[in-house]
Parts: sequence; C-alpha cells; structure tokens
Amino acid sequence: MVGTFAAVIILICNDDGIRAAGIRTLETALAPLGDIWVVAPDREQSAASHSLSLYRPLRVEKIDDRHFAVDGTPTDAVNLAINGIMQQKPDLVVSGINHGGNMGDDITYSGTVSAAMEGTLLGVPSIAVSLLCRELMNFETAARFAAKLAYLVIHRGMPRDTLLNVNVPDLAESEMRGYLITRQGKRRYGDAIVEHLDPRGRKYYWIGGDDLGFVPAEGTDCTAVAGGYISVTPLHLDLTNYHSIGALNELKIDWP
Repeated sequence: MVGTFAAVIILICNDDGIRAAGIRTLETALAPLGDIWVVAPDREQSAASHSLSLYRPLRVEKIDDRHFAVDGTPTDAVNLAINGIMQQKPDLVVSGINHGGNMGDDITYSGTVSAAMEGTLLGVPSIAVSLLCRELMNFETAARFAAKLAYLVIHRGMPRDTLLNVNVPDLAESEMRGYLITRQGKRRYGDAIVEHLDPRGRKYYWIGGDDLGFVPAEGTDCTAVAGGYISVTPLHLDLTNYHSIGALNELKIDWP
C-alpha cells in the first residue's frame, strides 16, 4: 500500500465521540489514502442504533476545516456531513474504531454500525470497525487492518447496499490468526434490569443484561473473534426474510 491518492475523500465517524482514542488512531492510519474528514458526535453515543434527530435542531462545533463535532447521533453526523458540511460526497465512510465489539445481536443496537449503514443508504461504500477492548486496547492493529481493507474497497468497490462490519480481537498482532469472512452470530444475554430509588423516593432503572457469551456456530463473527481471527461480516440493507415468504403466503389472510 503505497502513495497518497489526493482525489480520494474519506469520511470518518464513530459513536464514542470525536475525542475518543479509537477515532484518532483510525484517522492517522487512513491519512495516507487521501483527504480525511472527521464528523462525529461531540460525546459518547453508544447503543444509539440508527436513530436520526428529527424533533430538535443539531448544533455543530467546527474544530478546524475538516473536523466537526455534532451534538447528535452517529447517524446524524454522517447524514449532516454528506448532505450539509462536506463540499463533495466522500468516496468512503469508515466508522470507528469502536471501544468494544459489535457482533451478533449487538449489531442492531450499534451506533458504530449505524453510521456505516447511513453512509451505505446515501450511496457511499462504508465500513464499521470495532475492537474488543479488554486489556491491550490495541487500536493500532485494528487501524492497520482497517487501512488495508479501506484501500481495497476504494479501488475495487463494494456490492450494492452492503456494508462491512469488522471486529478485531484485542490481541497483539503476532498472536492473531488472520481474518475470516463471516456471518452474523447470536449473542446470549441475561434479562437483568437494575432498579433503584432516587433521593426523592422515585424509582429509576438501568437497562443492561449480563453478557452470557454467544451461541457457538461455525462461520459466525462471534466464533471467529473468539478464535483469534479478525471478523469481516458483509451486512445487507435489505432485511427481508425471503425464506418466510412462502410460508406467509400460505396463511391466506381473510382481508379485506
């Protein structure tokens, strides 16, 4: 991977906030590929999912000519960047590096994945990158892999309406076994809701069930990362369950 491609424009976003370590490391790694713009939430927006702020105005802090902090969700940031802030549509959106994994059912909650999803909806090839942060916090390894993948996507393109969801184990690069193209796995969660009383005696709740691991299945993102591989999962915007259409047609609903 050699040389700078001046014509290439890359938009970076995340859900941990514009000052997070992961997004700064990612920007450094992608800088040789072209012109980098960073438009990201001004604070942590984890588990924001694909939410768009429709009932309040968004405010933007211009840090410099290519760095902007948005007081909204990751989806807000990508939409505002492409449709309002940037003078030219980017060639690639990269979301991350998230401080924690986004695999299995977590994908539906993830602000990191949703930023890449918004880029895809707006017609821009997009990648989401997450690091399973435990001890090493090895963002540099995740960033190097993201840069190699970004280079290939820029020059070879992506399937239509598809984004790539990348999850990197928190291992030294020498300990990683490579990468695998995977499918979405299945996580296991407890149903714990923590209930407390505030100083005025009113109830409040914390949502966050215990992480009970994942369903072991060959070829999934969860299994790959647990085995020391980087997982690359192609996600499609079409959520239709085509296998169920025939069965549903057999229902013969009496309507109207």
